[in-house]
Amino acid sequence: MTSRSASLLDSGFDLTLRPMRYPRFYEMYRAAIKNTWTVEEIDFQIDLGHLSQRMTAADRHLIERLVAFFATGDSIVSNNLVISLYRHINSPEARMYLSRQLYEEALHIQFYLTLLDNYVPDQQRRAQAFAAIENIPSIRRKAEFCQKWTDEVFGLQRIESDADKRRFLLNLTCFASCIEGLFFFGAFAYVYFLRSRGLLPGLAAGTNWVFRDESAHMAFAFEVLNTVRREEPHLFDASWARQVQTMIEEAVECEAAFADDVLSGGVVGLTRREMRQYLEYVADQRLRALHLPTRYNVRNPFAFMELQDVQELTNFFERRVSAYQVGVQGEVAFDEAF
Repeated sequence: MTSRSASLLDSGFDLTLRPMRYPRFYEMYRAAIKNTWTVEEIDFQIDLGHLSQRMTAADRHLIERLVAFFATGDSIVSNNLVISLYRHINSPEARMYLSRQLYEEALHIQFYLTLLDNYVPDQQRRAQAFAAIENIPSIRRKAEFCQKWTDEVFGLQRIESDADKRRFLLNLTCFASCIEGLFFFGAFAYVYFLRSRGLLPGLAAGTNWVFRDESAHMAFAFEVLNTVRREEPHLFDASWARQVQTMIEEAVECEAAFADDVLSGGVVGLTRREMRQYLEYVADQRLRALHLPTRYNVRNPFAFMELQDVQELTNFFERRVSAYQVGVQGEVAFDEAF
């Protein structure tokens, strides 16, 4: 019989769901199951007309860069989820959620694959987009940033010491705060900017659902971090704080360089300065979620992002999601032993 682990990051695979030690993770799994969507529900026909008739060359460059990043970004997250998170978070309730998250990442990859196939009809340019890490410097820089924080953990077979736990926590912090929490949120801002101009409703509809999924993924990751903080507060020392602050600053620079590329054609109504300010604003939200001092202290410059404000994440699971839900029957009591 498997004994109950004393800490979320104890090595091994706890298989016992009764008594349930981390019901919050199970609640998150249930919420995720209710919010199910498919790529087939999205209509891209209006988008294709906009791409050919209403968008400038600079707009099309923005879109191609955006979908090129999306095509690789979720694959990076999926790999880390399986190789690092599922292996080292020792809670069957959490692994239930991670299994659902892996499905959602695959769905996002399908969405972006469909975007590329529809938006980039030229075969050679499509091939370049799929190989963005190799041939687009601004995307390669982001991939190298991700690699920097994953390589050491990918080689970690078991968590045996506090040093191992700190390596894992930095990996999780990077993916929650910088990759899903900054790189993806920067990309979402471009989509919602285009939506504010009445463009690409299919892309905006799918992005609404991806946005909600990614918000839930971040909420889960921060819940893991907060749980470990309660169980082993000594891991979150001054050295961890300095590394995280440096990490987030590097992520802002990577995403600002991507913005320079995305907006290099001169997109009307969106400036590099505004985009950088938005990234700094989001970075401060991530620092607050990590219980760290803010770095930039700027306001959100985008009125069109108000409905998607990152501050709403704190009550994400307290809101009833009406945009898309499927019914799930059956209740689980969290205080039962068997």
